Order: sequence, then structure tokens, then C-alpha cells
Amino acid sequence: MRAVRQRTLIIDNHDSFTFNLFQLLAEVGGTEPLVVRNDERSWRELRELAFDNIVLSPGPGRPDHPADFGVCRDALLEADVPILGVCLGHQGMGHVHGARIQHAPEVMHGRLSPVRHTGTDLFQGLPQDFPVVRYHSLCLARPLPEELVETAWTSDGVLMALRHASLPRWGVQFHPESIATAHGRQLLANFVRLSREHRRIPRPAAPEEVKPPRPSPPPEAFRVHQRKLRLDVDPEQAFVTLFGGKDPAFWLDSSRVEAGLSRFSFMGDATGPHSAVIHYRVNPRQLTVRRGQGTEEHATELFEFLQQELTRLRTPPTGLPFDFQGGFVGSLGYELKHDCGASAPHPSPDPDASLVLADRLLAWDHLERTVYLVALAPENEAAQVQAWFDATEATLRALPALSPLKPAPGAPFPVRLVRNRETYLADIQHCLEQLHEGETYEVCLTNKLLARAHVDPLDLYRSLRRLNPAPYAAYLRMGPLGIACSSPERFLRVDSERWVESKPIKGTLRRGATPDEDERLRQQLGAQEKDRAENLMIVDLVRNDLGRVCEVGSVHVPRLMHVESYATVHQLVSTIRGHLREGLTAVDAVRAAFPGGSMTGAPKERTMELIDRLEREARGVYSGAIGYFSVTGAADLNVVIRTAVVRPGEVSIGAGGAIVALSDPAAELDELLLKSRVVLKALCTTLGRPDWLPDPDSEAEAAPGPWTAASS
Repeated sequence: MRAVRQRTLIIDNHDSFTFNLFQLLAEVGGTEPLVVRNDERSWRELRELAFDNIVLSPGPGRPDHPADFGVCRDALLEADVPILGVCLGHQGMGHVHGARIQHAPEVMHGRLSPVRHTGTDLFQGLPQDFPVVRYHSLCLARPLPEELVETAWTSDGVLMALRHASLPRWGVQFHPESIATAHGRQLLANFVRLSREHRRIPRPAAPEEVKPPRPSPPPEAFRVHQRKLRLDVDPEQAFVTLFGGKDPAFWLDSSRVEAGLSRFSFMGDATGPHSAVIHYRVNPRQLTVRRGQGTEEHATELFEFLQQELTRLRTPPTGLPFDFQGGFVGSLGYELKHDCGASAPHPSPDPDASLVLADRLLAWDHLERTVYLVALAPENEAAQVQAWFDATEATLRALPALSPLKPAPGAPFPVRLVRNRETYLADIQHCLEQLHEGETYEVCLTNKLLARAHVDPLDLYRSLRRLNPAPYAAYLRMGPLGIACSSPERFLRVDSERWVESKPIKGTLRRGATPDEDERLRQQLGAQEKDRAENLMIVDLVRNDLGRVCEVGSVHVPRLMHVESYATVHQLVSTIRGHLREGLTAVDAVRAAFPGGSMTGAPKERTMELIDRLEREARGVYSGAIGYFSVTGAADLNVVIRTAVVRPGEVSIGAGGAIVALSDPAAELDELLLKSRVVLKALCTTLGRPDWLPDPDSEAEAAPGPWTAASS
């Protein structure tokens, strides 16, 4: 007879770290918990599920606000099973049992402290002064009611953990699930042990993994055809010749080639016989598909459409060294968050997603200096495919010389911040107030520079890739919209082995004027508490997002807070990986993690609501994603930063930064200007004014002076 496993209920207080708890509890408890949001079901419904223990998650807000704590209060008043409260759950446990909530002496979001403890209960077997990660601005006040017993504290006396004197209830103010908390797994294992002892539940046998069957592939209608060319051809020269005049057209451009970062580039258009162009808006929901001369309208969600189409087109692996072998390529706008569980109150002037179904493309292997011609087609179209291969190869072998970019000197053009300096600084101050009140841990606040200028988007991109080569750069032309992107950040990749990877960036510092200063600044970035706190919070958030769709125990962080250097800035980068669950797809992974946490902050849901109130307009393409979904099941998308969005007569450049409790408003504005500077420089260069930079911090509407705000 198999031993009985504990059944754990996690009540999620709309947090962005809940699935980190889910993953650890599944590992140490032997079975996956059920996660229910605090306003999703009544206590009566939950009680009938007969759980063996309950975990009350962290979350934004205050436990004495019913909207923030929801059914957690009912659980504390009525449940007769062991309960663990984490952060907000811990504060709520104290509050229900008579403790008072107060502001902590210092806001501690993503910051570490050593803890002292009694060595009992949750802390049995743990060393003294082990480091824990804290995400709180509120705490429980002393003295505690008699029924509550303090079990851990910081060196400056802030209460870090408690237990109930007679009931099986424990709370911790810190986050045992954080990647930077030592012994968090053992602490949760202690909770599982304490629950078992209280309920006299036999120790569970090894978990029995039940995998859902992999869906049967459809009959093979399409296959990948390819031709490998030993040609050392300049990708820019090829794109300008083959696709420069096409609309739509795409170029996923590894303009900075570096081992482990980037190796392949892809380019193409929508002229293939099986190609399609997709535009999507979230509200009202409208999906338009143009195939050849025909247009279809659908009321389905984009992600559902992609699932269906990629299943229809699914092809087996071919042995090619790259994963994009045909499929969907293009942009996902920030407002697509509407289809990922968030609100999107501000309509974008552009489609919320624009994609090409690319059945023909060119792939560059920059390491091997080869070009692949790739076509997705039925076997009975092999002759047409070979004809396209022949024609494309002939063009590549006879490429005309690339005309240099030599624009005539142009006139100054006006550039302004959409929300001026005074408004943006006031928005930062409001974020700091919300951080103090526990409404958020980190806010990725953004703004836009708007230039009134006419520019060819491809010329702008050619300038940008010279000034700021990046591993996840891209150029897209979609009707009146042109996108010139030099992103250094990977949002999400799913490879052919179903490994999911994200590489969020948080922490930015300018490059030095001399090698010595540059190295000093590089080391400074890696050591600054503010930048490390920013990065840590997003790492924990991304771990949570991957934890929703990845196998238990597979989510890990092979590289934490590594400094990468680019043309104008140093960046603090982390890498998070996990293995996708059976039965799930790359589309599921993207939907679980979108928008990228580095562009929202944490907790994601509550913080995006705050961002919507402050920014007061759609972000559009900026802070969304550009990349591909391959017919092989793989995907790779960037985060849209360091990007110019070109419309007729107008260029928009988005930029921003993470606002945390340690932020200085003026420094945050300077960081925004620093991040946008290289894109604005590319615009000036393209318009014939390479030695001139307008000042977007100026209120002037015409011919502003030289831009110096972000150079220091």
C-alpha cells in the first residue's frame, strides 16, 4: 500500500513569486500543490477540497485590507490544518491573531539580511545568521499577543518569523523561495515535516510522475527543404538587395556575434506561396489574416491561433544547426498582456501583434560563414522550391555593391519627452510612495521620446546596427510601421530540446571614457546594492513565470548577475532556465511569461496596473517582444528596448528604468536618457546630423540645443 501524500493548498495573493513556492513545495512534499487565487473561490468551496496544509503566499498591499488578503482571512479563522504564511501571509497571520502592522524601519525589497532564530520548528537544523531575501515595507509590531511566539529576527530587531503557541501555524516575513535565500528548501521541508507530524500523515513514497500523452502529430503535409551555401556574404548587403523594398519584411539580426549569445540571423518577406500576414488587436478582439489576395477575419485570441497553426504546420527536426525553420516571425506589443491575464486600458495606434508566416527565409550562420536557404512546403512542391533556391543563390552570388549611407546634412528637428521632466519625476515620486506602502516591490516605469521627422526606417536601422550592434537586434517593416531594434535582451527562448531560457537585464551604467574608468564602472555595477536588488527581483519573477510551465525541479539559474558590456552601456544580466512540461508548447511558455518581467516590475499584476495609471497611454511595440515561433516547436524572442518605432513623419523611442526604494528620481531620469541616447544618435546620423543630439529634456519645440544630460 502506497503512503499517503500531503495535499497542499497555496492561496495566491496575486503575487509574482507564488510559483517559486509551488516548485519547492512540489519537490519537498512529493506532489504538486493546488494554487488558487485569493478571490477565485469561497472558503466553503476550498474547505470541501480537504487539504492537509495551507500556504498563504506573499503579495502586494496590506492584510488588513480585505481586497488584498481575500479568502486568506477565512482560512486563518476557520481552517484546522497546518498553515504557513509567507510575507503578506505572515503579516496576515499576525493580524488575525491580534498583532499590529507597522511600517518597517527601512523598505527592504530584494535586499538580503542575516537572521537569528530559535533553532526550532521551521528553523530546526538551520545555521544562525543565514542570509534571507526580504520583500517588504511593512512588518509586525512588538509586543506580540501572548498566543504568538517570535522565532526569528534581524540584527536590528525586525521580526522575521513567528509561530502560534497552540495551533499548527507558522509565519516568515522573508522569502524562503527566493534564489538568494539560503536554506529556503530546508525551511519548507521542515514545514512539510511539521504538517505530517500534526496530521499523522505517513511519509510519502517517491512521487509517481504522470505525464500527459504528447499529442499525435498531424499527417505530414509540410516539410523543411534547405540548401547550404558556402558563401561569405554580408547580411546587410543581402537584405537591402533582396528585401529592402519589400513590405512586409523581417530581419532578425545578430549584429553582435558572440559565443553563447548569438550565432544566427534570419531574413525574409511574405512573398512565398504559403505565407501569410497577421495583424491582431486585443480590444475589441480582431485577428486579420491575409493570404495571397484573400483576407480572413477571426475573433479568436492570437495565442490560440498560433497554437492551431503551428500544430497544422508542425514538422520534425531536420538536423539544421538553428531552430527557426519557417513559422511565425514579427512583433508582440506590450498590450498583448490583455490576453495573458492583465488589463490593457490604453489602445495602441498600431496592431497589438504583427506577424508574418514565413515559408521561405535565409539563415546566416555567422560562426561557419555559411548561408542556408530554407523553405517550408509539401513534398510535391519540391520543384518550385528548387527554382526559388536557384534564383536566390544566383542573386547572392552576384550582389551589387552596397550603397553607403551618406545623407545630406539635414535641419534640426524637434524631440520631446511625451511626459515632460516635471511629470516624469512626479511619477517616480508616486512609485516611491507606493513602494513604501507595500503596493509594489519594483516598478519598471517608462517614457517615450517623440521626434517629428521623416526617415526611412531601414536607413535608420542600418545606422543603429553600426552604432550599437546587439545579439537580439531586429528590423521589421509592417505597412506604415517600421521597427529598428538593437536589443541586448532575450525575453524567452524554447529550443528543440524543450529547454526554456530567459535572460533579463536589470542594472545599467554608462561605459567609461578610458579603459581604467570603464573597468571601474563595470565592477561598480556588479557590486551596487540597488542594481543587484533590481536584478534579483526580476530573477525571482522570471523563475515564477517559468515555474508555471516547466517541470518540477527543472527551473534553475545558471548565471546570476553577470555584467555584459555593449557599445554605450554596461548591463547586469541573469540567465534562468527550465524544462517545458510535456503537453505544453512554446506558445504556452510565452503566454505564461509575457510581458517580460524586466519591463513590468514585481508583483507583475499589481505593478502593471500602477504603470497603466501613470503612463496613461499604450506602450505599443516598445517593451513587447520581437522574434519567431518555429514550425519545429522552438521559439526565440527578444525584449523590445533600444528601439525606434517609425511612422510617417514621426519616430518614437521608448526608454525607462526600474524604480525601487533605493532610487533617486534625478538619477532615474538620467538613466532613461542614457538608454535612449544611442537610438537618438542613430536617428540624427541617418538624417545627416551625426554631430548633433537634441535635448529631449528640453521644453523647446524646435531646434533644441546639444544633448548633454546623459553623458555624465
